[in-house]
Amino acid sequence: MFSRFTVGRRHFSDLSEKEILALAISSEEDDAQIYRTYAERLHVDFPDTTAIFEGMAAEEDVHRKRLIERFKARFGDTIPLVRREHVAGYYARRPVWLVENLGIDRIRQEVSNMEIDAHNFYLAALRHVKDADTRKLLGDLAAAEASHEKLACRLEHKYLDEEARAKEDNEAHRQFVLTWVQPGLAGLMDGSVSTLAPIFATAFATHDTWTTFIVGLAASVGAGISMGFTEAASDDGEISGRGSPVKRGIASGVMTAVGGLGHALPYLIPHFWTATGIAAVVVFVELWAIAWIQNRYMETPFLRAAFQVVLGGALVFSAGILIGSA
Repeated sequence: MFSRFTVGRRHFSDLSEKEILALAISSEEDDAQIYRTYAERLHVDFPDTTAIFEGMAAEEDVHRKRLIERFKARFGDTIPLVRREHVAGYYARRPVWLVENLGIDRIRQEVSNMEIDAHNFYLAALRHVKDADTRKLLGDLAAAEASHEKLACRLEHKYLDEEARAKEDNEAHRQFVLTWVQPGLAGLMDGSVSTLAPIFATAFATHDTWTTFIVGLAASVGAGISMGFTEAASDDGEISGRGSPVKRGIASGVMTAVGGLGHALPYLIPHFWTATGIAAVVVFVELWAIAWIQNRYMETPFLRAAFQVVLGGALVFSAGILIGSA
């Protein structure tokens, strides 16, 4: 990954042989730490993948030691501190917290990309040095990084057979459903259904689209905040295994607000019956979306889910119209 901001940093092409080796040493150390961090955070739910990452970290340690030995033989004991952020144009590593929340498959892909980046680095370094011994060293390192990719494959075959991968994939899917889908679905149902009555009651009581929109906006945002805090505060996830309360709160709060805003936004249209007709269509789409999510992720039979959601929504919708028209 190449940075556009290079002030205060050396360009890779300007590094000396000594600095390139120092950069390689710090990079191998960082990568080993990243692998260990992934392993530590995944060891409970994904023990087989954890074994792979621990093996990769151990291999990085071996390569770092070889680098240090070669550096000492050529340049002495003092290794200058040269890190990725010191070099313009050097590949970057994403912060662990940006990757770990994207699921086990995303982490596996990130590890694969890390090995490819390191391999390409050593190949590029070969083009910037002339000393024969250094070129040989960098060539050896490039071959070593290529073997890392093969090592990953060997470790995957050793620790992650089809049964183990299926087990981990099922656990990842379960965690995704518990942390994101379930609270998000609850929020969408609450926002879509519970706001029907106040929005359509206001619409038919006033026939004022702007007033209806304001009521709908307040109801949706208020319900979203309430649902978000309720979900986050109700369970810290430690015992239930439902995951981070912050993630669940965000999923529930956002989807609650979205569910209500869906049929409130049409009332920005000044013409009452046009806005009401569009809002009714949006309600129908929201209810069927809820039924689809229940069928797709909660394994609820679609017809049963549709009947329950549509019936409940129709009752609340009718109640709102009747109250507003009274």
